[in-house]
Amino acid sequence: MTQTMTTKKASAGNQGSGSASRVWGALQRFGLTLLTQRAALLAVLTVLLLLVMSIMDAQGALSGPYNAKYLASSTIALVGLAMLALAQLIVIVSGRGGIDLSVGSMVSLSGVFFGFSYGIWGWDLPTAFIATVMVGAVLGGINGVLIAYVGFPPLIMTLATFYAYRSLALVFSDQKPVNSEIIQDFYGAARAVEIPGLSFIPPIPLGVITFLIPTAIFVWILMNKTVFGRKLYAIGTNDVAALWTGINVKVTRMWAYILSGIISSLVAIYTVAQFASARPDAGTSGSGMALPAITIAVLGGVAITGGIGRVGGVLIAALLIVWLNAGILLAIPGNEGAQTPLLALGLVLIGASLLNAATKKRFGGI
Repeated sequence: MTQTMTTKKASAGNQGSGSASRVWGALQRFGLTLLTQRAALLAVLTVLLLLVMSIMDAQGALSGPYNAKYLASSTIALVGLAMLALAQLIVIVSGRGGIDLSVGSMVSLSGVFFGFSYGIWGWDLPTAFIATVMVGAVLGGINGVLIAYVGFPPLIMTLATFYAYRSLALVFSDQKPVNSEIIQDFYGAARAVEIPGLSFIPPIPLGVITFLIPTAIFVWILMNKTVFGRKLYAIGTNDVAALWTGINVKVTRMWAYILSGIISSLVAIYTVAQFASARPDAGTSGSGMALPAITIAVLGGVAITGGIGRVGGVLIAALLIVWLNAGILLAIPGNEGAQTPLLALGLVLIGASLLNAATKKRFGGI
């Protein structure tokens, strides 16, 4: 009898130990997933952010409601930043210190061109749209040629064109927003709309549907399903080895900057609709668009050394940053709240860079 009871206790103890071991193993696998899959980590952080802000809202600690309607309206800032972060993804993945500091200036200059062509010169919308995209391609191509063929360091080259394009935007516009009645009517391209069949979701900016989603799909297909995408990852990982395999490294890297210019021109058209005018400082006012876009790309798992980065991580990172900034504005009202997001952005960049380095060293990828 005593031996039977002892056996049952031992069996129960083994079962308890086995259950604890399974739970611990599951936690380890979950932690490993968060470290190696940046999109999963960012999704968890986004949920935690929403949970914390909702609790603060319920406690009356915010100056306004942090609800679905507020979050949906805040996505108007998501469109441009996420698209430019995707442009940075393409450029940074190309390697050799790839970065594009000129995206904000390209937004400004392309926007001024679109404002004149569509609003002042009387071009029809499709013609002005295509011409603006071509302008963006030329601006990006200047960066690409001088970086890929002449050998200028990307940081110095795009910093130089940042100043040059910014100056041209101010000169061509006479330092004033380009405006007309037809441009003011173009504001409808940035209006909030309901998603068909999803009436329970608050209206979102039309640009999310017409600009951001098509761009994200295009970049995803480009990076994951095309020969060019494979070449881009190859030259970013090791351009010498890529050259020996027959890849034209210079052409591939040049096209990365051309694509950055094209995406910047699309953002320019969207900002003209958003502001109902073509502002010469649309992409450069305040801290500009380039630095937040780079921060989002790095937070999204894009390795600054090149060769690593995914579209999904960048998009979730952009959403996290936009909703974090929206929460900060409610938690810290006044001028302090307007400046605090810059501090948060700097801390996020440092943390993301450290995490990228640690993850790449430990697991060889993100």
